[in-house]
Amino acid sequence: MGKPSSSSRSADRIGVAVRESADGHIAEVTVNDREITTHRVRVSRAERERYGGEEDVAVLVKRSFEFLLTREANTSIMGEFDLSTIERYFPEYAREIRRRG
Repeated sequence: MGKPSSSSRSADRIGVAVRESADGHIAEVTVNDREITTHRVRVSRAERERYGGEEDVAVLVKRSFEFLLTREANTSIMGEFDLSTIERYFPEYAREIRRRG
């Protein structure tokens, strides 16, 4: 895993566009840092309920990327993944993301 981004203004650098899919949503994320990266995040209905409750999917994904960017550089974040994958790498994710909501 890479070094976390040095900027504390990560929220300003994260763009999220969401569309519905068969079992939930697909979020297209762009992170503008030293290098621009794009990511596709699948958010099932169950994942939305587990991590964000009734929170808007775009807000949940943006907060999830803020969480990730405090731990690794945007170039180290996978290009495509399910939201629950974050918890596999960072076990504290579920607790932290619910607390921040």
